[in-house]
Amino acid sequence: MAAVKASEVRGDPPLLRAAELARVVAGEGAGIPSADLAGILVSNLCFAHNSPSLWKLVGQAMASRLLCPLNVLALLTPRVLPQRRAQPEAYRLYLELIKCNVTSPSLFMEAGPNRDKITKSIADALQLLKNYGYCGTEFGHVVIMFVLALVTKLIDSILEDCGFPSGMAEGQESVYAIEGPQPMDLDVKKVPTENQNEHREQLRRKNTVMALDVLHMMVADRKIQSFLRLIFLNMPEKFSSLSQRLSSIEAHKVALETLLPSGHKINDLLIDIQKVCNANYQPNNKHIVDVLGNMRSGGSLLGQLTGAGRAACWIIFDIYVENAIDGKHLSGISAIEVLKEVTKTLQVLNEASWQETFKALWISALRLVQRAREPLEGPIPHLDARLCMLLALIPLSVAAILKEESDMFGAEGSKILPRRQGLISSLQDLIQYSGLLVPPSSVVNAANSAASKAAIFKSNYNAGVVNSSMVAQIDSSTKAVGNMLHLIIEACISRNLIDTSAYLWPGYVVSSGPLKDTTLPQESPWLNFIKGAPLSGPLIDALVATPASSVGELDKLYNIAANGSEEEKTAAAKILCGASLVRGWNIQEHVVGMVVKLLLASLPSDSSTSTPGSINHYLAQMSTLNEILLGLSYGDAIHILSLYGTVPDVAAALMPLCEAFGSIAPPPNHKSTILGETSVYSVFSCAFLCLLRLWKFYRPPQEYCLAGRGGSVRMELTLDYLLLMRNNRIDLSNSSAPSRDSYDNMGSVNEVPAQPVYIDSFPKLRAWYFQNQACIASTLSGLCNKNPVHQVANKILSMICRKMNKGGISSGNLSSASSSSVSGSSVSASDDSFQRPAFPAWEFLEAVPFVLEAVLTACAHGRFSSRDLTTSLRDLVDFLPASLAAIVSYFSAEITRGIWKPVPMNGIEWPSPGASLHSIEAEIKEILASAGVQIHSCYPLMLSYNLSGGVPPMLPLPMAALVSLTITFKLDRSLDCIQGVIGQALENCAGGSSWPSMPIIASLWTQKVRRWHDFIVLSCLRSPFGRDKDAVAQLVQSCFSSFLQSSSSGSDITANRGVGALLGDSITNQGLRLPMAPGFIYLRTCQTFHDTYFVSEVILKQVIEWSHKLANGCFFNGPPQLKSGRTSLSCAASMARQVAMLGAGLLCISGGSLVVQVLYEETLPTLLLSAREQSLKDPGPVSSTLQGYAMANMLFFCGSLLWGADRISPVMKLSLFSRRPRVVGTHMDFIAGVLDGHILLGCDPGTWKAYVSRFVFLVVKFVPSWLRDIKLDTLKKIAAGLRSWREYDLALSLLERGGPQAISAVVETML
Repeated sequence: MAAVKASEVRGDPPLLRAAELARVVAGEGAGIPSADLAGILVSNLCFAHNSPSLWKLVGQAMASRLLCPLNVLALLTPRVLPQRRAQPEAYRLYLELIKCNVTSPSLFMEAGPNRDKITKSIADALQLLKNYGYCGTEFGHVVIMFVLALVTKLIDSILEDCGFPSGMAEGQESVYAIEGPQPMDLDVKKVPTENQNEHREQLRRKNTVMALDVLHMMVADRKIQSFLRLIFLNMPEKFSSLSQRLSSIEAHKVALETLLPSGHKINDLLIDIQKVCNANYQPNNKHIVDVLGNMRSGGSLLGQLTGAGRAACWIIFDIYVENAIDGKHLSGISAIEVLKEVTKTLQVLNEASWQETFKALWISALRLVQRAREPLEGPIPHLDARLCMLLALIPLSVAAILKEESDMFGAEGSKILPRRQGLISSLQDLIQYSGLLVPPSSVVNAANSAASKAAIFKSNYNAGVVNSSMVAQIDSSTKAVGNMLHLIIEACISRNLIDTSAYLWPGYVVSSGPLKDTTLPQESPWLNFIKGAPLSGPLIDALVATPASSVGELDKLYNIAANGSEEEKTAAAKILCGASLVRGWNIQEHVVGMVVKLLLASLPSDSSTSTPGSINHYLAQMSTLNEILLGLSYGDAIHILSLYGTVPDVAAALMPLCEAFGSIAPPPNHKSTILGETSVYSVFSCAFLCLLRLWKFYRPPQEYCLAGRGGSVRMELTLDYLLLMRNNRIDLSNSSAPSRDSYDNMGSVNEVPAQPVYIDSFPKLRAWYFQNQACIASTLSGLCNKNPVHQVANKILSMICRKMNKGGISSGNLSSASSSSVSGSSVSASDDSFQRPAFPAWEFLEAVPFVLEAVLTACAHGRFSSRDLTTSLRDLVDFLPASLAAIVSYFSAEITRGIWKPVPMNGIEWPSPGASLHSIEAEIKEILASAGVQIHSCYPLMLSYNLSGGVPPMLPLPMAALVSLTITFKLDRSLDCIQGVIGQALENCAGGSSWPSMPIIASLWTQKVRRWHDFIVLSCLRSPFGRDKDAVAQLVQSCFSSFLQSSSSGSDITANRGVGALLGDSITNQGLRLPMAPGFIYLRTCQTFHDTYFVSEVILKQVIEWSHKLANGCFFNGPPQLKSGRTSLSCAASMARQVAMLGAGLLCISGGSLVVQVLYEETLPTLLLSAREQSLKDPGPVSSTLQGYAMANMLFFCGSLLWGADRISPVMKLSLFSRRPRVVGTHMDFIAGVLDGHILLGCDPGTWKAYVSRFVFLVVKFVPSWLRDIKLDTLKKIAAGLRSWREYDLALSLLERGGPQAISAVVETML
């Protein structure tokens, strides 16, 4: 200060005084800018030496960077602001300093001890620890906290000066309080005159206006906005202090605009700060816009590409729902959860309103029902599953979405929140789509009943009837024509998504006309049940055939099933697993939960199978369990349970049942299980076969690895995985109650015991599980004569060979032919008790593979005829139906190994497919040809065989034995547990064989059940794609062609828009309808593709090729505006986005998370590093850019569909989410390596620039949370590369969303 005073005495100008200060500071060895000097000057300035010359000196020192401007302002703020009324001159000069320095472009400081000292000085001056709880000293964090504190305090000053309370929360200590004595001069002039008082009062008023101007200037500055956005994104709890001030400004906005001359800036101030808070704030993606034709004058390309109203962008809905109803592949995750996440993701990606989003979802589900509204006759028609999707799963997923909104915003009185309003509007829009609302014939009565209910309500409402009981009554004289919308509305009302005011919507109730079904409505049998009618035979049959209409009816039934007499329990269980489970759409989630609870309730308290008490408990529950298990085996029941995500819970409930009943020996007089009576073997077999249907127990060995890679082909369900999912759910529900919010609408579906289940708790099941895996993996090892399994196997051989023994063939001679050394002495055929072993089921199953090897080897060596082999296998299944599992598993493995000679299917030794083989194969070729797939004939010699005795069709011996066994079963309801296993087993065995087997199998089954002809032919369409990669490539190409060649027509969401051509409007219409949609075939066959990585490469290449065609105007049947001009380019880009969306949907369905992972880590990087194909060399700037644009879209869509675009549900995280940080991080590292010059590219530079710009743009815009897991160094390299392309906004936004780790990088970039 001595030097300052001496310079002042000499009359030096401010610049020379600042130079003198710099000389003194340098002489003392202090760093510049100096934190100590700033402290000394500010402490004297406030207010011991409060003179204009000292203010000028401080200003000059800040301008020359002798002092750090941020440091000086931080020191001045807590001193000047509290005294702004007493020291208006100082306040005015303080505001001038802010105006000149806070947005200065040269505030950057090199890292070092001096910067650290200044950082600490700023933090201490603003008391960041006390006011904001921030205790760090990192430069970037302190700078943004300085900006937040300064903006907040200026707002408080303006509010207080205008006579309004500041926005501080109640009880919060004033941020202006200064602890300890301060050397302040409250009145420098000492004796102010009246003129001076008036002058200072005017200065105070001008200061308030200037404070608003300074504040407006700050928040409008791009740098300040970036700093505030960093706080909003990374420290929302600290940003809340600014939010409170904004609320105060909003509350007094009108008064402030009146009081202040520049009050119009209040609105600008709010808008600028709201830009910071707006999650949809986006950078300008300039590169793609520039390359695609300089379309700035014609509107934003982004709006044309991703705006609402792009109907084809909803194709993912259609793909998912169609794939989900394929009951051949069960899922352990609830379709409700998947639909909820997919719906939220597409709503974000398409930037659509909730009305449009829900409308697209409903229409996709309606199209799903219409696609097979008259299902083919077969064992599993799947119409029930389609209706379940439309009328139960989608309403429940919508309910979960609405619940998230209500939990977030709470109940706001009678106000309807946006998502619920969107749902109501979407349902009202459906009225106009009469073509999609035509009900299938099986639900016409239900639709008419729903319409009549609405007509009664409307009639009573118009008549002024307000008694709810009168409104709800059934008036048989009032009839109305119903459609699918009436069923949808009932499903929504039953789940409280909407209220009965929907009955009054215009056009909802149609005047009565000629009804399709003239059957008079009858009183529901559930009314008699509720009134107390006993569960007699006729009433039971009626309740089984009629779904319940309310949860109250179900509760009463469940109470009987849990606490009634044995007969009542059995009847209640049968009813519960009847129509209410399959077609009770309005209450289906409750039925599913009750069925699972009944299975769990049948277990003893200790779940032990070794004590006599537990055995007696199981035996007492045998009849009830038998009815439940038979009900679950019927039709779509297991599939419906899978759609509700209960497969892990059902598996956990079935395992102790299998363990218990498999350990109990049957009575000595047990002869056959397939006779309808309930026995230990029948209950065990039903439970065991139901358990096996939940996972792929017979998976062939080649599916354990990939071509050229290790690991699993896809995430197939296994018993271990099911238990892991269930136990993780239990841990999740125990650790976090809110995590189960999405399940609340499902009633008791997810009410599972708190204890996890492990396979080690069931030693018998565990032993069979490992034996089955060993049987699949390798051939059987030999058994010594004294082995207990050897003895059981010999007794089983004696039982199944008793007929042959009577003809002179002994079991001992038969078994001696076995390579497994199952041998023994001949057994007397007359000893029937010996020939029917009374072993527990587990011991029986353990010996079955050795028996199978014995009889198969004997047949191969001519010791056993084909007829005898089939008969013995059938006897084995009749005795213990669970043996079918061992037969399927063993034969599947043997077929895959290819060690058995083929046998002629000539009608002599083995059944002959006859002439139907040729017709079946011709039909398959015709159907595939209609879908654009050409295949070769599998049996070119078949015709010559029929005419001149040529080579007959042949099958491997195990395959011939298996198919011969399956055609011996009758089509009986009691055999549903068997039929549910053998159908898929045959397809998988055929797929595991190198021999073309499926057409022969189809021919044999068509001869057996002619009315199933179309169903069987449709099932055969999978067979050519198992190993024929060329057929797979043709199918994928046909999917793209069909979708794109028709998607340009019409903008309405129900226009053809490619969905009809891709998936078909109607697959069945009095038989199979041609041409068959390629997308439908793809979804039915994609799970059979052995090399899914080949499929992903084909899809990616199709995306690139179609982008090239679009860029060059080679668009078939496309709109004429693609010829030239700005509109053509935007249309091409929009179509390229649709191409990417289709590719992402097809790839995710066929390969799942593992293929998406490889796409990120290997497939796409390899493509970018490789040289361009000859056909795509020198594609031109537009084509190159569009290819990169499409590839980026596809990669991003794959990831976002799999991992979600927002906070993903905990249940989905368990199976899909954990890979995302590593996968995305690896890909971003690759991009950074190329941009940093460490990796050389082979693709076109334009393609690379478009790809990187678009991918980073999409991540920043839609999934910024992904960036928090990316390494900071990677983000810096990518940002540097983007800046080199003049993508400054995109580079900044990338760093802004990089999490707390990137704050300093953003600040240093901006400073």
